[in-house]
Amino acid sequence: MAKSDNNSYFRRTSLFWMVVVTVYVAFLTWMVFWPQDVPYGSLGPLGAVAKHFVDYHYALLYYGWFLLWPIHFCEALFAMKICSDKGIDSTSTRLLWFAQTFLFGFASLGLLLKYKPDGRSKRQ
Repeated sequence: MAKSDNNSYFRRTSLFWMVVVTVYVAFLTWMVFWPQDVPYGSLGPLGAVAKHFVDYHYALLYYGWFLLWPIHFCEALFAMKICSDKGIDSTSTRLLWFAQTFLFGFASLGLLLKYKPDGRSKRQ
């Protein structure tokens, strides 16, 4: 929930995006590290696409999984920069933005980018 104080503005990303990102990363992890255990036939069209990627583009999945984490880390660092630019100086609030952006990426970063602090408390 957004607080009125610009120093401690934080909004949690929507539950929809939390679930989507978590399920996607979990499924990608499953496909990369335990592809033989994924029940492709039970997943319908998603299973067929997943099986195709595992069979023909495994390197893309493998390196993509390892690239996902530095990308999210860079997004989280960018969130710290945006917090500074928008006058969010509370350490705990900045850590919340860092953690949320690291875990959920643009679903979190978009909320921070949309935030418009009022003119009185914005740094000059």
